[in-house]
Amino acid sequence: MAKYLALHETLDLHELLAFKNLCLTKTTTMSKLAQDEELRMMMEADAALGIQHIQQIQSLVTNREERI
Repeated sequence: MAKYLALHETLDLHELLAFKNLCLTKTTTMSKLAQDEELRMMMEADAALGIQHIQQIQSLVTNREERI
């Protein structure tokens, strides 16, 4: 197995990271406008999960070595 991510894999991760950031921004913004408390709680939970995903992707991009 390769020790480092290939260039196309790194680019895919950057694309995924940009998409997740966009989703997080939209969810955070819209949750403040939601009037239904249950919907707001669902959106806040989704935002928290989105933050975790973004951190995981950032660690993959930063630490390009493959994890075994």
